Amino acid sequence: MKINDKMKIRTVAGENIVIMQDANGSDMTRVVALNESALLLYNQLMGQEFEVDDVVRMLTDEYEVNEADARKDAEAWVAEMKKNGLVI
Repeated sequence: MKINDKMKIRTVAGENIVIMQDANGSDMTRVVALNESALLLYNQLMGQEFEVDDVVRMLTDEYEVNEADARKDAEAWVAEMKKNGLVI
């Protein structure tokens, strides 16, 4: 899977949000806020193919979390990203 490169991150009022970009500009009706760890994953995975295992490894490398909890979080992150069209 891969991060959808039609999305752009902007910081608005201290929040990191992803805005859908299309041929007509930005669609502000589709905005997703990213917390610190989601933003880290998004930025590090942009432009490359990845699997859930890659997300797990990134979480365990960056945070003090065991592999089981990192896997649960990674699977939830990927599912949410797919649901919102941020991962294709």
